Amino acid sequence: MWKEFKEFAMRGNIVDLAVAFILGAAFTAIVNSLVNDIFMPLLGILIGGINFSDLSMSVLDVEVAYGNFIQEIVTFLLIAFALFMMVKVINRLKREKAVEETPEPELSREEQLLSEIRDLLKERS
Repeated sequence: MWKEFKEFAMRGNIVDLAVAFILGAAFTAIVNSLVNDIFMPLLGILIGGINFSDLSMSVLDVEVAYGNFIQEIVTFLLIAFALFMMVKVINRLKREKAVEETPEPELSREEQLLSEIRDLLKERS
């Protein structure tokens, strides 16, 4: 049983998942800081300093804080946008790296001869 557990725990997928989870937790702090410390203050300036979290109403002696709900929706949208932009930049960098690493295909003997003929014809005209 111990051997099976050890094989299960040491599979590449489990280790990769653990690393992704830990990095995701650390990345959450970065994204939250981006939203709370940069985007939200700028958004507050744009909408005239309105703080949605203060909005509430009383219904049958119960305080309904609908402003917090609005604030969380705005926060979610900003986080989603920030993640979208980061993923977009990362994907662009991956594509550029893939293009740089792609080797030029070797030309066959026929293609080399045709290229030389093309170059000679260009020189004549």
